Amino acid sequence: MTQSPAVRAAGRSGPVRIGERAARTLVTELARMNDPKAALLVGAAPESAVLAAAIDALLPGDTLTLVPAGATGPGALREHVTAQGRWVADRVRVVDTLAEAEPAAVVIVGEPFTGTADETRSAVEGLAKHLTDGAVLSVATTATPGRTAGAATELDRQGALYGVGADLVLRNTPPLRVYRLRFTPADAASAARLAPAHRPSSVPLTRGMHIDSNGVAAAGITLGLAALARLARPKSKLWLLPAVAAAPVAAFFRDPERDVPEDPSAVVAAADGQVLSVQRLHDERFGEGEWLRIAVFLSVLDVHVNRAPVAGKVIDYFVADGGFANAMKPAAEHNVAAYTVLDTAHGTVVVAQRTGLIARRIVQRAPIGALLARGERFGLIRFGSRTDVYLPADAAEPLVGPGDKVVGGSTVIARWR
Repeated sequence: MTQSPAVRAAGRSGPVRIGERAARTLVTELARMNDPKAALLVGAAPESAVLAAAIDALLPGDTLTLVPAGATGPGALREHVTAQGRWVADRVRVVDTLAEAEPAAVVIVGEPFTGTADETRSAVEGLAKHLTDGAVLSVATTATPGRTAGAATELDRQGALYGVGADLVLRNTPPLRVYRLRFTPADAASAARLAPAHRPSSVPLTRGMHIDSNGVAAAGITLGLAALARLARPKSKLWLLPAVAAAPVAAFFRDPERDVPEDPSAVVAAADGQVLSVQRLHDERFGEGEWLRIAVFLSVLDVHVNRAPVAGKVIDYFVADGGFANAMKPAAEHNVAAYTVLDTAHGTVVVAQRTGLIARRIVQRAPIGALLARGERFGLIRFGSRTDVYLPADAAEPLVGPGDKVVGGSTVIARWR
């Protein structure tokens, strides 16, 4: 059996373990597609967490083609597939080499790239030939410096050119960075058929409650300060201040699961908070015509994770400079703001993440070219702030008014006409 370039580039420096969390991140694009689709897993092994995650993600009508990993023979892989039962065996096909595989809507590499930059580039180019129009290639490399610097450098370059998402999975040994690459444009309308993507940046605490990774880091820093204070002044009680503050700091970054309405005409809130204003206005930055803007104020007690109000494709992202006025004041119109522009089936939709008096940090995780499902997490704002949603005024009818409380991802703030 001849190994594919992808398998050779992945296994160059020895095996790297991919755990369940990293595997779930690798198969995100497969898991979120609700339409029947063809998927291709390169570097599959019987006991691989990636193979298990890919099989779990299959829906009726899906097909999955497997190319064996370097140390795995196709016979052993076929036996493993057969042992999974008739339902799996009918949908999963094993081929000897990558050359035998048909183009797919999702291509996943089941082993992290650990080769040189040239080997990685050659492997990615070879895999790109097996992508259908608008398809996604999902690959990973170790996030630790040193032994995989060549692969990481090349995948960073590919990500800058073709990336539609990247995730750092710290809860893996070693930590991994997962890249999602799209080499041909995707249809914006296809976003309406996607489920929200799995995000490893959201750390689960319970089935319904997560903490954003920013909160884990902030709480860790706070506890570190408490430990240093205890060491520096063991007789003082000052260490209790940062220690007690760790819990509320982490709670600020809470990220609960939300039930997203299935109504295709619904526009949901981009954040939790209180509606400040609902108005019609003109803004030439987003195009001609009138816009319906729904502004929501987030207090420090609200959930600050931002969600896509509609399904669409990110076609632009820019940051406007400004001040840091109280987000509830009219002067907040001129605060620093990050604008995510979406192309949707109903026209252009814009989400503005505005800073406030305390909020000075905006996180946006959806690069240009990414597809967002309605209600999907795409960023957050640290501390009290404001989130605005701009809709084409002639295409949307508002369903909320000033003073109303809304829940991000769940509350219907407008409806398409």
